[in-house]
Formats: sequence, structure tokens, C-alpha cells
Amino acid sequence: RLGLERADTAEKALTVIVDLLEKYGQGGNCMESQMVFTYHNSFLIADRKEAWVLETSGKYWAAEKVEGGVRNISNQLSITTKIDREHPELKEYAKSKGWWDGEKEFDFAATYSYVNTARMTTSRGRYCEGYKLLNKHKGSITSEIMMEILRDKESGINMEGGFMTTGSMVSVLPQQPNLPCIHFFTGTPDPAR
Repeated sequence: RLGLERADTAEKALTVIVDLLEKYGQGGNCMESQMVFTYHNSFLIADRKEAWVLETSGKYWAAEKVEGGVRNISNQLSITTKIDREHPELKEYAKSKGWWDGEKEFDFAATYSYVNTARMTTSRGRYCEGYKLLNKHKGSITSEIMMEILRDKESGINMEGGFMTTGSMVSVLPQQPNLPCIHFFTGTPDPAR
């Protein structure tokens, strides 16, 4: 929200977010219950001209400029070797912890998490299922198709149970500046409604 308030482009919003991350860190409980549950955050940041994926691990972060096609995020780090912007100490910190030898190609998701990046798009999970659904409609995605994907319970995109999806958002951002941007938000606690 602060990125939206303080920036007029996607890349400037990314800068706002990483500057705040550097200054204040991240944290806080992700649930309203008494159970303490925290995690690091990922963001899809887009304007009429460009889109970015920003993923964080503590104060460290990597950002990937989306060059085309489809891209999703979901409960895991997904930026691998295509890193367009990064925390200035990202690689040095990984070396100091023994997570990366400094010789092989740097893979953010593999280095900063336990994700097997070779299996990200083939093993069943929210990220993989979202990737499959987006690719199924690649080149013909409409706001209605996005709403369908975000309502999908079988894939786990719309979660039920202990952890529930409580809201979804679909935005239409035409490249022509004379056309309005349109944003759809769920108005119920369950995107399937």
C-alpha cells in the first residue's frame, strides 16, 4: 500500500518497498489467532508498462522484471537465476552462511530456501498449480479467467481449512493511458463466492 501511495511506476514502488524493508524489517503475526505464524513476503508489482516480482528473506531480497508470458507467486521463493535487482549484500550474506560457494551460478530460491527449483513447476503445490493454470490460458487471459483461477479450490489456489484464502484481486491495466485501469476485489471472505 505504501508503494502505491508513494510511487508512480512499478519499479519505483519496488524501491519504496525495499527501502522500507531495509529500514524496518518485516515480521508480525500472519494470523488473528494466538498461534504465532510468520513468513517472508513476495509481491507482484505492475503498472501499465512493466511488472516485477519481488521476493524477500529477512532484509534480503531479489527482484525479477517480468519480460513476457505469465508469472505467479505463491508461498515459496520462485526467483531463480534471473535477478534484475537485488539487495547489495545478498550474495555476500549467502556466502558467509555457507549457502552458496560463490562459484556456481547464483539461484536465489535454491540458496535462500529449501526449494528444489528444478521441480517448482512440476511438483503439486500452489505455485505449481497456479503456473499450470496460467499457462493453460497463456495468450488469452481475461479478467474472468483470472477470477476463475483465483476461485479454484482443487488446485489449492483458493485454500480451505486451517489456512484460508480470504481475498483476491484482479487488475486490468491497459497500456493505453486514455483507458481506465480496473480493479476487482473479493467482497466476501471466500473468493469462490
